[in-house]
Amino acid sequence: MRFDAVTLFPEMFDALLDYGITRRALDRGLYRFKSWNPRDFTDDPHRTVDDRPYGGGPGMLMQAEPLDRALHAVQQELAGENLTPWVVHFSPRGRPLSHRRVMELKQKPALVLLCGRYEGIDERLLNRHVDEEISLGDFVLSGGELPALALMDALIRQLPGALNDADSAVEDSFANGLLDCPHYTRPDVWQGIAVPDILKSGNHAAITQWRLQQSLTITAAHRPDLLAKRGLSEQEQDLLAPHSPDAAQKKAVQDPSA
Repeated sequence: MRFDAVTLFPEMFDALLDYGITRRALDRGLYRFKSWNPRDFTDDPHRTVDDRPYGGGPGMLMQAEPLDRALHAVQQELAGENLTPWVVHFSPRGRPLSHRRVMELKQKPALVLLCGRYEGIDERLLNRHVDEEISLGDFVLSGGELPALALMDALIRQLPGALNDADSAVEDSFANGLLDCPHYTRPDVWQGIAVPDILKSGNHAAITQWRLQQSLTITAAHRPDLLAKRGLSEQEQDLLAPHSPDAAQKKAVQDPSA
């Protein structure tokens, strides 16, 4: 898989390229990365990439021409490798990123990540080049680099061979539509709190069922919207029922000392 980032701050991507799982995946040849600075596609001595918005208003906008030239250069290079780019722009108006969309984007051989700055990008450039807009949530960041890094990290960890244990990606939160269950490690007792006995039982079937029940309970408490979207099997309904928020509230009313 290949990533190309059009960015004024290519150094920000060193945080992903130089550390952890994403560095190991790069060393293993699982993906490639190249940055393209729009300032390298300007004609004036000041390498200008921004200007005032028509109609007035605060701040500056990224100009269309330097970005158009940068994206054209990316497309030419990818065409030489018979790769068709999918251009992603990060914007609050984009579709919220989800695990499902990450898995769909993993099928794209080449992603071009357009990272805006200032107050945004000339709309004509977006209309001409962008295939998809993505948002990380209902908040505003200073630029598109952090969302680009988040998307790359989410994608790279899904590439075969990126994780030392392939089951890690399968058991991540959202992989099955639920939040992850709690996890524990040594020592058995820490500050008076013991690891649940079931996890030390060696009964793998019982452990699997316990983890599913915990995931269901946590998802119901923190993200009930995920359950509504995903739906529950009869077995999952039976596992969740005694531990649902409604059941806990009912028990507290019946037994105030609980």
